[in-house]
Amino acid sequence: MDPTSFSASTLGVVVKTPGAHGFYTFVPAALPRRFSLGDQTVLLLSEADRALGRLAGAGRLLPNPHLLVRPYVAREALASSRIEGTQASLSDVFDATALGDETGQVREVTNYIRALERGLTELARLPISMRLLCSIHEELLRGVRGQERLPGEVRRSPNWIGSPDNRPETAIFVPPPVDEMHRALTDWERFIHEDVPIPPLVKCALLHYQFETIHPFLDGNGRLGRLLIVFYMVEQDLLPDPLLYISAYFEAHRSDYYDRLQAVRERGEIEEWTQFFLRAVAVQAGDAIRRAERLADLREQYRQAAARTRSRAGEVVDLVFENPVLTTNFVAHRLDVTPQGALNLIRRLEDGGILTEHERVPGRSMRWVADAVLGALEGLEPLPGG
Repeated sequence: MDPTSFSASTLGVVVKTPGAHGFYTFVPAALPRRFSLGDQTVLLLSEADRALGRLAGAGRLLPNPHLLVRPYVAREALASSRIEGTQASLSDVFDATALGDETGQVREVTNYIRALERGLTELARLPISMRLLCSIHEELLRGVRGQERLPGEVRRSPNWIGSPDNRPETAIFVPPPVDEMHRALTDWERFIHEDVPIPPLVKCALLHYQFETIHPFLDGNGRLGRLLIVFYMVEQDLLPDPLLYISAYFEAHRSDYYDRLQAVRERGEIEEWTQFFLRAVAVQAGDAIRRAERLADLREQYRQAAARTRSRAGEVVDLVFENPVLTTNFVAHRLDVTPQGALNLIRRLEDGGILTEHERVPGRSMRWVADAVLGALEGLEPLPGG
């Protein structure tokens, strides 16, 4: 890490670790308890607040908003995992759920989904804290990393980011040593729950930046830090459900995302990072509203069609919006019917043009896909500014 690149002493200092083989590392300062916003930031904050409020309202007006939560969580999980290099698609994730087969890179995405669901459940009894995040971290790394990555435990040794030869000396960024890491985490936890005169979305941006800078785990810091955004918005009642998939914006602007975080460390550009974060919130909230409206329209259309069959096809419609890839075993298990009964219900939706049987994978179950639902989740054009 090049110490001459770091000039913002108010937000942290560069120190060299002791010993003959010492290397430079960045020790972040305590998070600011006051934050003056420039005019451009105030405008972006207002836009993000309005967009988030509209999304929260749309979520509350949906007949069954919980039906949309899992597909939205899947979008967030996929985008966050792609930032780290995962190549799975959204249909791969839904396919794995329907077939009960989580292998390879899909496992990292489904782990993220379970980690988010576990975190939301635990938020009912635990505040956001390192205790909570350690629990989520364990879920995030379950079955996909070796025990040397310490699932559920903070690191006990240095880590670094962006080294061509995996050495701290050549890394773009080296987080604080372990002792300083613990001091920074203490301040970070205190900041979460302090009543400071900082708008919640700005506070969320600061929390994410500081977590990524502290980098308290050997692996999974990026994904966990993005989960933190969802947890904070739900805990602060900014959203009733995790309907915002902000990682999609970070994925689409991956270089800017990393550059903005690094610019805070190197040059103190904290307001520029905050503007980037607020823009991401506004764009993704607007995108989520459009998808929610499209999905709500499709669900109403499909339920009306299913009602004419005088069967349990309406229950299969609900499953379609939870996971738009279905198999007979998946439907049979969820509705507690026989495989033949599940097939009959699927065929009713197929006859109605809701489901399409897709090519069978050799040795695998037949699968049916709700193409319009999958398209609403995958295929809408990005909003202006996205």
